[in-house]
Order: sequence, then C-alpha cells, then structure tokens
Amino acid sequence: MAQAALPSLRSERRLGGAYLLVALLALFVGVATGLLQALDHAGLNLYPQVLPLLKSYYHGLSLHGVMNILVWTTFFICGFLQYLAARAFARPLVSPALAWFTFWLMTAGLVLAAIPLLGNHATVLFTFYPPMRAHWAFYVGLTLVVVGTWLVTWRLVLTYRAWRREHPQTRTPLAAFMALVTFVMWTLASLGLAVEMLVLLIPWSLGWRQGTDPLLARTLFWFTGHPIVYFWLLPTYISWYTLVPRQAGGQLFSDPMARASFLLFLLLSTPVGFHHQYTDPGIEQGWKLVHAFFTFAVFFPSLLTFFNVVASLEIGARRRGGQGLFAWFLKLPWGDPSLAAQVLAMILFAFGGIGGLVNASYSLNLVVHNTTYVVGHFHLTVGTAVTLSFMGITYWLVPVLRGRDLWSRRLALVQVWLWFAGMTVFSFALHDLGLQGMPRRTMISLATYVQAAWRPMMLLVGIGGTVLFLSALLYFLNLVLTCLASPRPAPEEPAFAEALSGPEEAPAILDRWRPWLLAAVVFILIAYGPTLVHLFRTTPLTVPGWRVW
Repeated sequence: MAQAALPSLRSERRLGGAYLLVALLALFVGVATGLLQALDHAGLNLYPQVLPLLKSYYHGLSLHGVMNILVWTTFFICGFLQYLAARAFARPLVSPALAWFTFWLMTAGLVLAAIPLLGNHATVLFTFYPPMRAHWAFYVGLTLVVVGTWLVTWRLVLTYRAWRREHPQTRTPLAAFMALVTFVMWTLASLGLAVEMLVLLIPWSLGWRQGTDPLLARTLFWFTGHPIVYFWLLPTYISWYTLVPRQAGGQLFSDPMARASFLLFLLLSTPVGFHHQYTDPGIEQGWKLVHAFFTFAVFFPSLLTFFNVVASLEIGARRRGGQGLFAWFLKLPWGDPSLAAQVLAMILFAFGGIGGLVNASYSLNLVVHNTTYVVGHFHLTVGTAVTLSFMGITYWLVPVLRGRDLWSRRLALVQVWLWFAGMTVFSFALHDLGLQGMPRRTMISLATYVQAAWRPMMLLVGIGGTVLFLSALLYFLNLVLTCLASPRPAPEEPAFAEALSGPEEAPAILDRWRPWLLAAVVFILIAYGPTLVHLFRTTPLTVPGWRVW
C-alpha cells in the first residue's frame, strides 16, 4: 500500500533531500577534522599547516563533535523519519508549510551556531560545559535547532491524529509508531538542554547574568546528553526492524516485541544521566544508584532488539539456503551495500553495548572515566551503529530522492568494509589506551606524560582514523556521482517487512499513548526531581565565564 502511494510523496522527498544535504555537509566537516585528531594521536599535529582556519586541536575537536554528533545525526533523523512515517501512513504528513518553516529554522540556527564555532569563538567542545563560555550565537543557534525538532514532533503528532480519525480500529503502522516514539522521547529528554540554554547559558553569555554553576549546568546537560544517544540509535533500530528483514529476504520475527522495546526506550531512556556524573560532587550517592539501575534497565530493550533483529536476519538467510547453527549468517545478501553496512554496524555495536555496561557500573566507571576508553565506546555507538547504518540507508534513500540508481554498488561495498575495518582498529586502540589511563579531550601529541607503552596503540589510532577518512571519501564520491552521473533510473525502494507475529497480536495497550507518557514523566520526576529542586534552591550562580583558548 505504501509503495502505491509514493508518487504523492513528492514534497516529502524534497524535504528529505534538503535535510540530507545539510546532514552530509556536516558529516564531511566532521570526518575531515576527525582525521586530524586521529593523526594527532599518532604524534602528527597538522592543524596550523593543513587547515589554517583551525586555530588549535581543540578548535577542530569542537567542530568534529558538533558537526558529527549534533548536526549530522539530527538533520538526517529529521529528514529520514518524516519521509519514512509518510510512507508508513501512506499519505503526506500534514502542513508542508510547517515542514519547510521548521527546516529553515533549523538551518538558520545551524548557521548562527556555526559562525562563532568556525571563528574560534565557541571552542567549548560539543558538551559546552561551563565555566568555558562560548559566544551567545552558538547557544542561541543550537537552541533553534532543538526547537525545530519539537516542531517535527508536533507535525508527526498532527499527522497521527488525522490518520487515527480515519483508522480508529487499526494498529499504528510499525515504522510510523516507532518514529513517533523516537521524537516524543526526544522532546521529553531535550527539556533539560532547553532549560540549561534558556535559564543558564544564554543569559550568561549575553551578560544578563554575571555567573553560572558548572554542576547545575552539567546535570541539565546530561538530562539530555544520554537520551540523545537513543535519539540517534532508535532511527537505526527502525530501519533494522522495518526494512532490513525484507532486504535480507525474510520477515520481522515479532511486531509486538518491537513495539514493546520502543515503549521501554520511551520509559527508560531519560532517567539515566547521573551515570555520567559518578565523580561529580553535590549529587547524593543514592540518586546515582537510582540512575545506575535505570541505566542497566535500559539495556533490556536493546537485548530485545538484538534477539528480534537477529532472528529476522536468520529467517531471511535460511530462506536463501543458509544452514547450521551459525553458518546461515554467510547466506545473507552481502552484495547489497545497504544491508551489508547495517549488519556490520550491528556486529560492532554489540561490542559497544557491552562497553556501555562498563560505563554504567559505578566501580568500573571510575577506572575508565575521562579516558579514551569512552571515546572508543562512543565511536562504536554513534560512529558505527548510527553512522554506518545511516550510510547504508542512504545507499537506497539517495537514489530514491534523486531518481537515479546508485553509481557503483561495488564501490559502496568497498567503502562499507573499509569503515568496518578502520573502526575495528581505531576503537580497539582507544579502548586499550583508556585502560592504560590515557586521558580523553587532550592534545596528546604535545603532552609531556605520554608513556612508551602507549605509542603502538596511538599509532593504530592514526592508522584506523586514516582508513575511516578514506572510507568517507569513497562514500561521498559515490553519492556525488549518483546525483550527477548515474545513467540508470532508481530501483524500487525497500518495502516494509511483514512480521511472523503481526501487529494484530500485540496487546491493545501497546498502541495507547497516555499510560506510557504518564509513566515516562513519573520516572523522570522520580529520578531528577529531588536533585534538580535542591540544586536550583541552593546553588548560587556566581561562577564567571572563562575563555581558555
């Protein structure tokens, strides 16, 4: 049904293409600055020589973090999920005028934030912890981007309500249901960042408030800072659940299990931020323990996802002749670069998930806190599970949006495997260096305390980062040639997977919003309410701003 409705989604395709263009430009800036950081770890500092625009390692690191972690992901998700939801609802989303207003608002916010960032007036990394103070335009610009995501949520909700009026007894299509959960979860989680910006950072940067407080700001940041990981991951899960099983030649194992896992993410994604603040004074140990429990709990829907998706892949592989306990894995359609990218992302993400349990454990976290172990973990999650999956998605999405077939499937496969190999080396070296005590966020090439035992792994960071950069160049080359030189029309885009256990077998409560939203709000109030009330009542906002770059 969705395929037949595609001709009426022309405006959604144009909107998706606009978001994707901005996302890809941000990714290009991010991988370019990422290469320089990887080479710095290998002892080669090239910032002033290669890019005079970058004033320091930390200037490049701020660009890398903001462009890759905040911009590439957010703009891709807004474009991809709006288009996918329209396909799932088999109708255009409501209010194209609101859609384009939202896009230009977010783009204007990005430009506003990028000007001081490029000019070395916002070298505060993507976490922008005070007392380091950026130019006010950086904070205002990022706030406009967040407001734009709220408008995307509102557009999806309006579309859902219109669809529900026409289909009162029908289960919400799975992809649309998951897109709604993703944006509703993010809207709740982003309130912490909004309060930090509007109450603390923007008035402080404009000179309306003389001081701020690092602990309060960090607490509000991590209110949003860890849930944003699920804002990145859930769109990949949507692809893994609703498209990849069909691409593999099979079916989704369980629609009800998929819905339950997403609702658990809605409940459990936000009240977990204190596990990033285990070493912060001023937060009671008991509340840190509560957040530790929530953090381990949110691992459960990821396990459900792992089981459901792997079972779905196995169905497809066995239909293609796969045999044995594990050998069926070799029968997946590895010649499809879109599927290969996402399955390889799943493999590395399994190790990233295990590493996340280390970060969630209080005692083990103290061993790896603020070391490169965290950087290695981060690159297995946002750098692989998210980015490599998004790359795989673009291998069918860009041809659909452009109307031309992918320029070279073989080049795409080379790119995918290069990314997998480069990230394996890169992340392994960073994990090992972290266990040896090497700090993160550090221009290590000029550090005086580098140990001889670190040197081999530091070289591997540089090698792995270079391979990742070469992979990214092949990726951009293929997309550009697809848009400009592909001689073939686009094939049909992947259809949504049918489920062995379909939506009609899901309990009705899994398609009701009010109890889940109420429970999510209650969990947030329990986990954050007492601490935030105490901090706002007792914290003097007296810390002045510093510029240390």
